[in-house]
Amino acid sequence: MLSAKNRLRNSSDFSRTTKTGHRATSPHLVLYFLSSAQNHDSGAPKLGLIINKSIGGSVTRHQIARQLRHIARERINTFPENTHVVIRVLKKCDSYQAELNEAFDKALTRLTELAGKK
Repeated sequence: MLSAKNRLRNSSDFSRTTKTGHRATSPHLVLYFLSSAQNHDSGAPKLGLIINKSIGGSVTRHQIARQLRHIARERINTFPENTHVVIRVLKKCDSYQAELNEAFDKALTRLTELAGKK
């Protein structure tokens, strides 16, 4: 479970992150991230999930959410302060571990590149 300080809750934050942020894609997931320079929020990095009903019923969606939060809990604090991260599930699969870790690595590399351009 993610701590309260790491949860993304406002719909405006979700919208801003998915529309203006960068993304790292994989076959089953899209990871959107908004760096602190573009973000108006302050504090710890925050994470949100988007899991559509097309993925499955409520039980299935909640199982996927728990699995993703468990994986993300260990990696979210590797992001710089004030970063928003949104994970969108595109397709159901048995394990998101490898894909999500790869997407986090892509996002961190991109954030480092963006910070170097400043």
